[in-house]
Amino acid sequence: MSGAHIGGVDPRSSGAHVAGATSAPAVDLPTPSEQKAATTSLGDLVAEVTRDMSTLMRQEVELAKAEATQSAKRAGKGAGFYGGAGVSGWFTLLFLSVALWWGLGALIDNLGWSAVIVAIIWGIIAAVLYSIGKREFDRVQGMPRTIDTLKEIPDTLKRNEENR
Repeated sequence: MSGAHIGGVDPRSSGAHVAGATSAPAVDLPTPSEQKAATTSLGDLVAEVTRDMSTLMRQEVELAKAEATQSAKRAGKGAGFYGGAGVSGWFTLLFLSVALWWGLGALIDNLGWSAVIVAIIWGIIAAVLYSIGKREFDRVQGMPRTIDTLKEIPDTLKRNEENR
């Protein structure tokens, strides 16, 4: 047995160190990627990278589609609940109006005039809401400018085509 083997164990294979024993320097073995790069042509490597990028892009698009579908389903469900809340609110106003109509009718002892009073109240509310909504729409200025800009795009492209 040589001096490197003590007790039948090779210190290089077991990871044990023996005082005074010299071990061979660690050889840096090439990684699998380095081995593949050394044995594969540049064209094949570029093709593989392109294929991997294409796969990655397809997977990202599929993920985006799945996320968009999930978001759309949630938005649809939320819109349904908003619609239900709107209908419920409308019924609430309807029955409160009927109650006001009957309450005023009992107060003034005339259901016909109380119905007219409730209708006038709702007419005033509608007029106020209409004027506020009209004022808000009149403040919107983004759309006309965007439409003008979009109309200019074809002219700009035509000028570039004529210069070619």
